Amino acid sequence: MKSAKERMDIISAYREVGSYRGAAELVGTTHKTVKRTIDKFEADQAGNTPPPRAERERNYAAVTDLVAERVDKSQGRISAKRILPIARKAGYAGSDRNFRRLVAEEKKRWRTDHHRGRRPAVWAPGDYLIIDWATVGGLHLFCAVMAYSRWRFAAFATDEKATTTMALIAEALAAVGGVPRKVLADRMACLKGGVVANVVIPTPDYVRFAAHYGFAPDFCHANDPQSKGVVENLVGYAQRDLAVPLFTEAAIAGTTVDVHAANAAAKLWCTEVNARIHSEICAIPNDKLDEERGLLTPLPSLRLEIGPPPVTRKVDRLSCVRFASARYSVPVRLIGATVTLVQTEGRLVVVEPATGEVVAGHDLGQPGTASVLDEHYGGARPAPHRGPRPRTTVEQQFCALGPEAEAFLVGAAAIGNTRLGSELEILLALGAAHGAELLVAALTRAVAFRRFRAADVRSILAAGAGAPQPRPAGDALILDLPTAPTRSLEAYAIRTPAADTQVPS
Repeated sequence: MKSAKERMDIISAYREVGSYRGAAELVGTTHKTVKRTIDKFEADQAGNTPPPRAERERNYAAVTDLVAERVDKSQGRISAKRILPIARKAGYAGSDRNFRRLVAEEKKRWRTDHHRGRRPAVWAPGDYLIIDWATVGGLHLFCAVMAYSRWRFAAFATDEKATTTMALIAEALAAVGGVPRKVLADRMACLKGGVVANVVIPTPDYVRFAAHYGFAPDFCHANDPQSKGVVENLVGYAQRDLAVPLFTEAAIAGTTVDVHAANAAAKLWCTEVNARIHSEICAIPNDKLDEERGLLTPLPSLRLEIGPPPVTRKVDRLSCVRFASARYSVPVRLIGATVTLVQTEGRLVVVEPATGEVVAGHDLGQPGTASVLDEHYGGARPAPHRGPRPRTTVEQQFCALGPEAEAFLVGAAAIGNTRLGSELEILLALGAAHGAELLVAALTRAVAFRRFRAADVRSILAAGAGAPQPRPAGDALILDLPTAPTRSLEAYAIRTPAADTQVPS
């Protein structure tokens, strides 16, 4: 159908040239279209407007109410493929494409009638700190954002317990440098004590925590993006920009990311993003937070104790303390002293009560295990020594020959030489007869060839210099070979008598 402008162009061209074909060439259409347009225009001018064409009934008119009912019950989520079999049974005989067009129109109508009409959030300075959790790479990611300044905080943890959540809230408030009026959270099971009339009741521990810091706990309604969208965006951004690159690099390197390395990366990430211009507020979050701090409540002078209370333990003789059926080392200077054990962020911190100094820190281990740090003992543990310890005079004289004699003793014990004790006197007598140097050389040879009896050593000494001296594999064999006179290959050439006779010219 031609538009109003196109019809006016056709009428104007026809008035200029006076023929259908000429007007058609000017406007780029056919002469039949020009004739129909002129006839309709003249009829309208004469008042002979034809009656409007009656609308034809669609082939899906009989199932329109059925489709509208299904779309309304599913809140616009059901697909045409699922409704089509039901419509077929109700009498629809048209094509699948036409039916999909009907469902699309009904969904569009339903969304128009049931639009929630959300409006953008307007945050006041100092009002809200919004928090949420996410799980990525086997760790749990805690995110918090100041709603007005968009100042962001992220940290990793091994769980989402109430103690962990409250400890991270306290850490975020310490990083902010003040306390906002409210802390808005999702319906976290760790902070939720119950729900009555869609109102979340916080747990008593969370109420005490909020009262200590001076903020009001607040919770989102279910499926409420208006109040929680700002932190949902932060969680997605932190997963894409922080967690995914961190775990991808670790997977390429073939290593794993523990919670401490992840938290170190999270601190660097927070420093970076809070010093950059935020795309939503077109300002730097650090600068906006400086403006907002004037409206925040000061932090309490004492930080609330969260989690299990500290316990005291006495350091045993192994310079260790026991906690939850596991051992943890401390410096040896504290043997016999009493120390304080504090659990924080999945670690066990050992504090010396007299000075308040942190003397050790360990990751919490499983029951029955031991976490030992070499620096607590002045270095790495030496290898266990199972060598000879001579007691009698004969043993002391034999071991005084050196490490070769000790190696001979160990080897003789390994083969089960039960007469070794009496043979030591024989070996010492051989040393007196041949000299200590030759005896040590004979013992070295006996150890090399696994001959650990006095008779074997006597045979080696009797052989003297005639015994072959094996060399390690790979050494060159140097021999002085005699030189012999050589002749050239011409001396071995076969000559015929005719070749020897000279023919005169």
